[in-house]
Amino acid sequence: MTRLKKILLGVLCFAVMMNGGGTANAYDLKEISLRDFDDVWFGNAQDDTAKTGVTVAIFPKGARCGVDISGGGPAARETPVLSPTTAPTPVNAIVLAGGSAYGLAASDGVMTWLEAHGIGFDTGAALVPIVVQSCIYDLAYGSATVRPDASMGYAACEAAYRHEKFLSGSVGAGTGATVGKFGGMNRAMKSGLGFYAVQLGDLKLAALVVVNATGDVYDERTGKKIAGLLTADGKHFADPRDILYNMKAQISPAARENTTLGIIITNGNFDKTQLTKIASMTQNAYARSIKPVGTYFDGDAIYAASVGEVPADLNVVGTLAAEVMSEAIRRAVDIKNKGDLL
Repeated sequence: MTRLKKILLGVLCFAVMMNGGGTANAYDLKEISLRDFDDVWFGNAQDDTAKTGVTVAIFPKGARCGVDISGGGPAARETPVLSPTTAPTPVNAIVLAGGSAYGLAASDGVMTWLEAHGIGFDTGAALVPIVVQSCIYDLAYGSATVRPDASMGYAACEAAYRHEKFLSGSVGAGTGATVGKFGGMNRAMKSGLGFYAVQLGDLKLAALVVVNATGDVYDERTGKKIAGLLTADGKHFADPRDILYNMKAQISPAARENTTLGIIITNGNFDKTQLTKIASMTQNAYARSIKPVGTYFDGDAIYAASVGEVPADLNVVGTLAAEVMSEAIRRAVDIKNKGDLL
């Protein structure tokens, strides 16, 4: 059997496994904790009154990273450093935050914390932490004047350093996240931060996502809508196409400032070019789980980071990343106040 045939067969069998097929036990896929990853720390900080926050993934020894940006309105910092055409400088932190472009200030606090702990790229004259960041638009949910800043970024690093329990739901960058906003915020639903991690043999892979989508969220396993646009009375789901495809209707301004941000972390041995492709393949999860997605209303982005040397095939990891991200998206909207009007 040729190597290509083996790869394609492996991907096919893995897809069957993830959908409940009879070959699942042969692959020994199991859920693990984010704490099972070496050389990466996770932390959250938020303002529960202003409804905004920061989530950080710190790589104390550096990580190889790539990114894929599919949305038309990203708010991002230092993403050019992840281009396959730039120098292979290790990344020290990925930051996700609320506050739209204002929230990019959170990275100042992250850089301060990293420098104080001796983490960064040694230029000879100074230590320069390499920090990349993306932000969601949450100004229409809580306070429009209180945004993540350097102090909140610093606090998220402190939480990561203390190895505090990493929570999902309305925490960190997901504190102000909402979905289904084509009809305005009064017909939207609360969402948040979700994560899911698995191990397949020696390979570990985690997905972390902040779901702040214009569109609705679906359970990729069943195809059923689980969060999104509500009817005017808030009792039932509505179809956003009734608004989107009616050219005489005015789409709510609230539908224009949204972003779903994801991070894939693996111990697989990949370089920046390969990680960029893995990030691109992970966008399949957005297409399966969020409808519509990747519009000019969104600033969707996915980072992919490698923190290990485990030999792995890009096709298998890209396929797994999309499956794991879909589950993380489902968990991001499966929060206590799901279904409440905003």
